[in-house]
Amino acid sequence: MSDSQSLTHLDAEGKATMVDVTDKLVTQRIAVAEGRVTMQPETLDLILEGGHKKGDVFAVSRIAGIQAAKRCSDLIPLCHPLMLTAVQVEFEILSEASQVLIRSTVKLSGKTGVEMEALTAVSVAALTIYDMCKAVDKSMVIGQVHVVEKQGGKSGDWKVSAD
Repeated sequence: MSDSQSLTHLDAEGKATMVDVTDKLVTQRIAVAEGRVTMQPETLDLILEGGHKKGDVFAVSRIAGIQAAKRCSDLIPLCHPLMLTAVQVEFEILSEASQVLIRSTVKLSGKTGVEMEALTAVSVAALTIYDMCKAVDKSMVIGQVHVVEKQGGKSGDWKVSAD
């Protein structure tokens, strides 16, 4: 592994350490993550019709995702506590696949990236959909959680290729 690819959360003795970002520049940073929840078509219809007895599945899941992004450093060891300036959680219905695509966009002006916060928002939003719907559909699958775009910082901008 080259220096640019070395593990940053280990010190010279191999002990876990929080990365020192003291000397890094403050830049605008953005991360976008996505994930999917696959479910039975009837479950998706129930959500879309607003007929779920637990309430508005997307509203609750959106709030859960936003809260999760804000609490990422409490959940992921060695993650820096960040002063996020924006967190969005959006849902797209993929009817033919009987899926909900969850997309989170997280922003800040700071010294470290927000990829983990975006991933955490998507993951917890998906878990909340699962929790709210598990009584009617135990076969749901959460998957394909990944970063699709990042902007800012020393490493610059990156976007997943469309292939």
